[in-house]
Amino acid sequence: MAGAEPADGSKDTGSRAGIAIAAAVLLACGGLVGYGILNTEEKSKPRAVPTAEVTYEVTGEGTVEISYLARSESGSATVVKDAALPWKKTVRVPLGKDPTVAIVLGEKGGPAACTLAVHGAHVQRATASGTYGRATCSAPLPRP
Repeated sequence: MAGAEPADGSKDTGSRAGIAIAAAVLLACGGLVGYGILNTEEKSKPRAVPTAEVTYEVTGEGTVEISYLARSESGSATVVKDAALPWKKTVRVPLGKDPTVAIVLGEKGGPAACTLAVHGAHVQRATASGTYGRATCSAPLPRP
């Protein structure tokens, strides 16, 4: 006889145990989801690195290779090959990193000059001439 109770009057506890386990698992999952939704603690954001506005300018004729420092945590330089002159770039440089612009003339040489300004104030000027002539302009920025 299907669905009949055992002769001793006891109930089938196997299905009740399965229901109890399933309810416990669902309750635990619901608790984890609720914690994720209710946990409104703000995540810490990376601090912004203070910077200074720096203007690099290269004047002259022809083309040159230009290396300059821009906003980079690692302090690595950006290189522009065969840049046509005149050339000008304003960037943000992290405080504590010294802004630098370097020029290398090509085989044809010719006079060229680099200038550097921090917050609009002229800081340095250097000139290069001749075959593969070089010039570098740099300035210290205060530490943050």
